Amino acid sequence: MRILEKIALIIYSYIMLILAVVLSLLIFGWLDFSTCSNIVHKFIVGETSSHIILAINVIFILLSIKCIFFDTTSKKDIQERQGVLLENDNGRLMISQDTIENLVNSVVANFGNVEKFTTDVTLDKEKNVNVSVNVEVKPDVIIKELSTNLQAKIKDTVKSTTDLDVKTVNIRIKNIINKEETNA
Repeated sequence: MRILEKIALIIYSYIMLILAVVLSLLIFGWLDFSTCSNIVHKFIVGETSSHIILAINVIFILLSIKCIFFDTTSKKDIQERQGVLLENDNGRLMISQDTIENLVNSVVANFGNVEKFTTDVTLDKEKNVNVSVNVEVKPDVIIKELSTNLQAKIKDTVKSTTDLDVKTVNIRIKNIINKEETNA
């Protein structure tokens, strides 16, 4: 959010708070309606104060229209959420989060001791990749060896294919499949 929008939102919030308090005081009878109407009348009738109130109203109307009809999210922010934008002298390359996830899926699928798996890939603001893999493995697997090899292979493949750094590869062994389950 830009600084002007933040300031306008703060002022708008204070005005709404004051109006809510005044209306509550009027409803409970703790404030006299004629007193409020006299104060408002003096503000509106005075030449300087009416110009100030009119200027504030115009500003709030314009800000309201902008907030309702125009999205403040920039194209760059949208692209960063969709993936990583790499640029060089020849042009741009957008690597989507789905592409990286499919790459990780292909690496995990090639491990023989993995039966079922799910992957989740997230990207941080520094264009680092964070991978989480949930796996179900065969009963004769050495879990520590599998996870070390899987982590290294995922990091190497993503780095060599996309030139992106993999910050973390978290492996979660969800289940060890029994021999009866693998035959079924």
